[in-house]
Amino acid sequence: MKHTIQALVENKFGVLARISSLFSARGYNIDSLAVGETYDPTVSCMTIVVNAGDEKILEQIKKQLNKLIDVITVIDLTKREYIGRELMLVKINLAKESNHLWASVKPKIRGNILIEDKNKIVIELVGDTHFLKEQIVLLKPLGIVELVRTGKIAIAV
Repeated sequence: MKHTIQALVENKFGVLARISSLFSARGYNIDSLAVGETYDPTVSCMTIVVNAGDEKILEQIKKQLNKLIDVITVIDLTKREYIGRELMLVKINLAKESNHLWASVKPKIRGNILIEDKNKIVIELVGDTHFLKEQIVLLKPLGIVELVRTGKIAIAV
């Protein structure tokens, strides 16, 4: 099961390394990680998505996170109501034969077209993981050249 964990941490050098090493030391791969400064420049918010089937080990990780000096709070958002979003940028090189396909796909895209010329398209998409997967399926026949995503950010509601 994927767990979304949010940690408020002091905005200091090395905090990210200490926290990520905590997960790797226990054999968990971090599926998604987003870190950014909050309204207080001395505090950063880390949103960590980890695939963990064993609740006991996940509880241990949360306890270990809370023990770190630079960690202010740790919240497992998984069992709470929250809104989560990712940003994705997609680049497609247009060939002459794919222009008609782009014309049929374009109205279905639910994002911002940042660049559209005769050679390429760059699209910005924001949404949850399910939405982004749907958009990838829609764009894949055009020939995705490059795709980059941020980690998930989340806020409790």
